[in-house]
Amino acid sequence: MVATGVALKLAQDADLDLVEVAPDARPPVAKLMDYGKFKYESDMKAREARRNQANTVLKEIRFRLKIDPHDYGTKKGHVVRFLEAGDKVKVMIMFRGREQSRPEMGVRLLQRLAEDVADLGFVESMPKQDGRNMTMVLGPVKKKADAKVEQRKRSSEINAQRKTKSEAKAEARAQAGSAQPTAEPASTEPEVEAPEAQPAEAAAPAPAPSAPVEPAPTKRAAAEKPAPAKPEAAEKPAEAKPATPKAATPKAATPKPATPKPATPKPGTPRPAAPRPKPSPRAGR
Repeated sequence: MVATGVALKLAQDADLDLVEVAPDARPPVAKLMDYGKFKYESDMKAREARRNQANTVLKEIRFRLKIDPHDYGTKKGHVVRFLEAGDKVKVMIMFRGREQSRPEMGVRLLQRLAEDVADLGFVESMPKQDGRNMTMVLGPVKKKADAKVEQRKRSSEINAQRKTKSEAKAEARAQAGSAQPTAEPASTEPEVEAPEAQPAEAAAPAPAPSAPVEPAPTKRAAAEKPAPAKPEAAEKPAEAKPATPKAATPKAATPKPATPKPATPKPGTPRPAAPRPKPSPRAGR
């Protein structure tokens, strides 16, 4: 037991908080701790407890006495799904007409269903007649909380197996790169050297050596150098040049006389009568 003042001094020295844990105890119990961290951890525990908290629900499913095998398989699948989720299932068989006089057929159908789902549930309430209906309650083997945890794990595994589009593209690229053919190994056979092809320049004959080019004379040297004498005209025989035919020059086109336009008669004057054509002579005369 420590006095309150001493406990506060110890908390200040340790840079912690003095938290009263059990106020109803005699004497009250206090603890040195970080109150913010304690509050956060307690909230997380309460949240996890609420998350794992599961209330068992009573599901109900109905059968007919003369049910088809396919319909029976569908309804049995629903019962299996309810039991896997950790819920109870109330199975009801509805009788109508003269079917009420054959309750043993309903009991036989319910027992068949209980045997089919024996690995997931057990018979919690035996079949009993309730007016026109017969009911039976099946309880799950697994608890609701365990079923939720298992379902959560299964969903997380499925999500982990799923691939995003980018991951799928990257994997496809990697597979395409690995599928490309590798370089062929060098062959062990001895290589035969091919004759070297002579260049085109060597095959062509070498050009003849050109005459030495004299340097161009400067302007001053050209002025001082006397001009070469022209040969006399008597030395060269005069060559007769062939007469080139002259092209005929086109004559100038003579202007055509303008045709006078007929004068238009003035209004009021009588028009002259048109001359009558002469009769042509007949061919027999």
